[in-house]
Amino acid sequence: MAHTSKDKKKLLDRIKRIRGQLNGVEKAVEEERDCGDVLLTLAACRGAMNALMAEILEGHVRHQVLPESGAPSQESQHAAEELIEVIRRYLK
Repeated sequence: MAHTSKDKKKLLDRIKRIRGQLNGVEKAVEEERDCGDVLLTLAACRGAMNALMAEILEGHVRHQVLPESGAPSQESQHAAEELIEVIRRYLK
């Protein structure tokens, strides 16, 4: 996962926001808040986790699947972009 070191701060900031959202869910359950509020917060957590996964998967495709030495062929680049788009749509 060496490719994530380039975006390490950005990824860690996302993780901290997710942790904050999860803490909010815990607090809401402890305080016995309305189920709708808890579910909305959970949905936000799920969306944030999916966005984090999509970002890490995109980095993996760009830095591990495509060749690092030399420019990838146009066909390989197009296939990688299609894969990244499919991943992003699936995780939405």
